[in-house]
Amino acid sequence: MLIGKGSRLNSIFKMRCPQCREGEFFLSQPYDMKNLGKIHEHCSKCGLKYEKEVGFYYGAMYVSYALGVALFVTCWVSFNLFFPKTGTWTQITVISGISIFISPYFYALSKIIWANLFFPYDPDAISKHRLSEIK
Repeated sequence: MLIGKGSRLNSIFKMRCPQCREGEFFLSQPYDMKNLGKIHEHCSKCGLKYEKEVGFYYGAMYVSYALGVALFVTCWVSFNLFFPKTGTWTQITVISGISIFISPYFYALSKIIWANLFFPYDPDAISKHRLSEIK
């Protein structure tokens, strides 16, 4: 199953902990400008520390760049296929507007994708965490 509980896509699109896939990753929704991009320090379910080292999420800029390029190319191709008579400046204006509107979501998405590249899934993470709390 492509988007089952243990899949990375499940963690990414639901913005859940990359290790246990259950705990919340962000403090709030991507469009909450007060808490934009802020993540929890640890997973509430498995105890995973989300920041491996200081500056860990700077690498998410590469993911954000790739998402922006993919958005631009998709919009550009769509315009030229479905609305071939649309002017270049109109296309640039629309694509810029879409980019500005979607940028908080891409910012959050790039962080969770970056985390999923470095934290492996552990189906027993929650039970291990509970055992360590008992000891």
